[in-house]
Amino acid sequence: MAIVAPFRGLTYNFNRFGDLSSLVAPPYDVISPEEQKYFYQAHPNNVIRLILGKKKTGDSDWDNRYTRSADFMKRWESEDILVRSKHPAIYLTSHTYDPGDGGGKRVRWGFIALVRIEDEGSRVILPHEMTFSAHRDDRLKLMRACSAQLSQVFGLYDDSAGILNRLKAVSGSPPRVSFELKDGTGHMMWIIEDKSVFKMVAEGMRDKALLIADGHHRYETSRNFRNIMRARHGRGRGNRSYEYLMMYLSDMNDKGLTILPSHRLIKRCNGFRPSTFLKKASQWFEVAELPVSGPKGRDRCNDLKGAMAEKGENSSVLGFYYHGGDRYYLLSLRTGAMDETGEKLHPSLRKLDVLVLSGLILQKSLGFTKEDQDDDRNFHYNSDMADAISLVKSGEYKMAFFLNPTKMEHIKEVASNSLIMPRKSTYFYPKVLTGLVFNKIDPHETIQST
Repeated sequence: MAIVAPFRGLTYNFNRFGDLSSLVAPPYDVISPEEQKYFYQAHPNNVIRLILGKKKTGDSDWDNRYTRSADFMKRWESEDILVRSKHPAIYLTSHTYDPGDGGGKRVRWGFIALVRIEDEGSRVILPHEMTFSAHRDDRLKLMRACSAQLSQVFGLYDDSAGILNRLKAVSGSPPRVSFELKDGTGHMMWIIEDKSVFKMVAEGMRDKALLIADGHHRYETSRNFRNIMRARHGRGRGNRSYEYLMMYLSDMNDKGLTILPSHRLIKRCNGFRPSTFLKKASQWFEVAELPVSGPKGRDRCNDLKGAMAEKGENSSVLGFYYHGGDRYYLLSLRTGAMDETGEKLHPSLRKLDVLVLSGLILQKSLGFTKEDQDDDRNFHYNSDMADAISLVKSGEYKMAFFLNPTKMEHIKEVASNSLIMPRKSTYFYPKVLTGLVFNKIDPHETIQST
């Protein structure tokens, strides 16, 4: 069962900062070097200095990006830039955004609380994507330096009991935090300190399984940190602060939840010849063509997206475009083709477009190994089809493969069968902001769960 508890959050001093728009940032792993520079310049107290500090020539074991993050955090606390709540709280948030599908703005609701960390295989907190040791090591160094969880893990649960609606009903008005970012998204946060509400949330979540939508590395890092703390301070009764992690929890059935695709762009592909590739791919796919340009030179990107969505209702379909080409290609999987991958895949995994792409296109048709596909220097991920096409047209990338968004029912099925997808199989949008609230970890502090 999921153990959920309130906590004494560390936040920016709302009395000093009425508008947090220049202080917050996306999760560290989606911030480009250019964006890192932007956030550094946005405000001297921007959260970027905590979550993704700059590397410097001459960094050492005692002076590096992690120790500097810890120094910033301590100094900001001493100067009352960051203040810790005197009382445990649950943090209710709303995120208003436009997904760009023509349907207008949506609002995704969620709440931030502590969740007790589970051992692997417990069936309470369910991962669905692969992680990599380098990313876990990076986040562990930061957590050990700062003794804090700086970014939430994004979790989903079935809110058929209406927990979020009850939180909204007691949240009061106006919100404690309200601001808009330059991308037009709106953000609000309410701080709830009512003990009766804590009990309602704890009881409502007790029979829930939580699906990790985003933050797999942060979750595994928190579990590794917990194990280190257990070795040093003991397990106790399981209520020490390091037994918990900070999570943002949202309803997996909420209409405000959006899943975007993760299109693949490739910089280099030795020996690539379009005609040879398409002939080889036709063994496993029905190949259809679509001119890149329509009447008056209109790009037919949206036509490709619509065709993929229509055909993808019943089977796996991929889009393809290469530099210098005047056609988009629609690759529809032939019946039984996945048997040709040579892998014994669970039925839940055989449905995933990302594994169809990996097994039949990238490996069998283009000759990439699984290890090659983990090379971020050659493979790039982009959720915007038009942007990805532009990057290929410019010659920055040699080719792109387009995917439909992974369906929520497939994600739940994979996780419930204790299976793992390749990384970048899903892109839950929008990302949860970093900087709304942090969780300090004092090994001598206990968490009061109801």
